[in-house]
Amino acid sequence: MTNIIIIDDHQLFREGVKRILDFEETFNVVAEGDDGAQVIDLYEEHNPDVVLMDINMPEVTGVEATSKLVEQYPDAKVIILSIHDDENYVSHALKSGALGYMLKEMDADALIDAIKTVAEGGSYLHPKVTVNLVNEFRRLAEAEFTGNFQQVEVRRPLHLLTKRECEVLQMLADGKSNRGIGEGLYISEKTVKNHVSNILQKMNVNDRTQAVVTAIKNGWVEVR
Repeated sequence: MTNIIIIDDHQLFREGVKRILDFEETFNVVAEGDDGAQVIDLYEEHNPDVVLMDINMPEVTGVEATSKLVEQYPDAKVIILSIHDDENYVSHALKSGALGYMLKEMDADALIDAIKTVAEGGSYLHPKVTVNLVNEFRRLAEAEFTGNFQQVEVRRPLHLLTKRECEVLQMLADGKSNRGIGEGLYISEKTVKNHVSNILQKMNVNDRTQAVVTAIKNGWVEVR
């Protein structure tokens, strides 16, 4: 059973998230709060597996609360919920110790995937956020080459991954969700998850974002 705390100052949003999670038999929402100032007390009382934390709250923001929580409890696993897809918000959230960053426009399946991934010790970024981080990486790379940047010839890592895994890796770099990858390749989400797991293991990385960054650095995917 995965025990979850939801911290968000909008009651209707909390209720909507809780309703989604109630359909997942292995999830149990043990507590709710409406400000980041409550997270330490709620965490100590309920010892949850995952904390869902709104980024914008009136007294103590999600980033501030996450930083305090992780400083006191280094094993705490926090997913930031936000309306902002700007890489600066994402960067601050991850630096605070959050293991996930999800946009509030997420669908139910993405939220469930994120919680499961983070609960198991991984990290998870909303696909749209991943695209923005990839674009920022490309911008920095272009700056390094003094404006004369040319797209590196893509060399698929067939020495490491199967052809299908290379296709999945490219779609991860494109910011596709598991569902999007499955629809694009006409395979089930379960099969996609198996491919992603194999990719992470073979590339010796912890999560999807690290896999994408590594792939870009090595010229294994197109940045488009």
